[in-house]
This record gives sequence, C-alpha cells and structure tokens, in this order.
Amino acid sequence: MFGRRRKNRSDHFDDPTTDEFERVEGSSAGDNPDDGAFFDGGPYDIDAIDEDEVGTSRLDLGSVLVPIPQGGQIQVEMAPNGSPQAVHLVTQHGRITVAAYAAPKSPGQWREVAAELAETLRNDNATVSMESGPWGRELHGSTPNADMRFIGIDGYRWMIRCVAAGPVGAAAADGPLVAAAHAVLADTVVRRGKEPHPVRTPLPVVLPQTLADQLAAAAQQQQAARQAGGPQQEQARPQQPGAPTAGQQVPPARPQPRPRTGGSGSAMQQLGF
Repeated sequence: MFGRRRKNRSDHFDDPTTDEFERVEGSSAGDNPDDGAFFDGGPYDIDAIDEDEVGTSRLDLGSVLVPIPQGGQIQVEMAPNGSPQAVHLVTQHGRITVAAYAAPKSPGQWREVAAELAETLRNDNATVSMESGPWGRELHGSTPNADMRFIGIDGYRWMIRCVAAGPVGAAAADGPLVAAAHAVLADTVVRRGKEPHPVRTPLPVVLPQTLADQLAAAAQQQQAARQAGGPQQEQARPQQPGAPTAGQQVPPARPQPRPRTGGSGSAMQQLGF
C-alpha cells in the first residue's frame, strides 16, 4: 500500500452525542460512530502520491480511480443527455458505486450528508441504523426489497460516498459485499482537480476512451436495431451484455434510458429502488 499516514478522522468531529444522526433508529445516545475511525490506507489523494504509483490496475473514471473486485463487472449508467453519470461495480453479492463530491477544505461534510440520508431513508419507510466502520460512521438502510450501506470519507476538498446495495441482507456489516466495498475504498485514488466546484457537487465521471468508444458503438447498434424492428422493438428493452471479470478488458454496459432523480429526490429513488 502507499500514501501518507492519515490522522485519526475522529479528531475532526464534534461530540456525536449532540448530532441528530445519533437519533437514527438502532443507535444509542452513547454510541460514537467515529470511535476507532482510523484506517492506514486509502482512499488516496492523487496529489499526495507519485503518479507512477497509481499504476494501471484501477479503472480510471476521471475523478476517481477504482479497483475492480475479482469477478466484478462494469455497469455504466447514462444521463438523459448521453453523458455518464455513474459507474457501478457489479459483483455476485450486489452492486458497489463509488462517487466523489466537492467538499470544503475542513472535514465534516459526510457527517451532514449522512444525517440527511438517514432522514430520507426513514421517509421511505426504510429501517435505518448507524454503525461504525473502518473510516467511521456508516449508514445501513434496509427495506423489504433491498439492503444498502452508505460509506462516506472526508478528504481535502473532496468527499467519497460509496454505496453497497443488494438484496435483503446483502449489506450486513460482516457480509462479503461490504467487505468488497471496504477493499475497493482502501485502494481508491481521488483526482479532485484544481477547478472550483460548489460544495456537494458530484465531481465529473469521465470514461476511458476505449470504454467510451465501445459504449457509443453499442448505443448506435441498439438504436439501429430499434429502428429496424419498428414500434414493437422500440418498446422492448434489450438485455444488458455481461462484462468480463477483473483483469480483462472492460466493455461498456448499455445506456440506461431511465431518468435519474436529482439531489432533491429520496435516497431510494436515487438508487433506483
């Protein structure tokens, strides 16, 4: 592993017993989600490491460079305007999504975001609990149809949010999906860039050129097939092709035509549940 040894993140937070987040169902007033929030590893800021150490073992998405779990596949989610808005790492246990956001120089943004996520999950009638993980607080939400875990990490002018989502029970703290999400985060590199971005703005997702070219070709083929098939073909949703496992060339997933709910939508809506 590489990178500079990071300070205990709990040093940057106030007393969590006064936080609204402590009142999340399943938490007690004496719990401190940031106790033991020390992790000698990533995510790494690309400005704090040597470019040569980044290597080619990660999928370069512009603002984040993420490792692909063993046996994992890539799924690209497209915005209505045709630009990539999310890249999911799909495993046999569930889906892992890592995204970077603009943040202040001082830490604390994840604390605020977690409290808001907890509220929106409760509004969606999800069972919500706050738990402690390698980087501090993690938000676990479950419904009769889905299970998800939000993991946030504050950096210098950036914040990482990882979502591990799957069927009921998939996002348990001791499950393989969460273990895979932790492993991905521990080896993730953040490329914040020098451009100014409003706080909480998602940092741009930029696909590797090869992946972008393949995705464009797949979209053209899909459009041609729809035009050739007429209205009935237009109504049919084609199956998304499988991607090869980690270590092989990554093919594109087909564009997802469904609109994505903006920041004002609920957490469940934003995750497609």
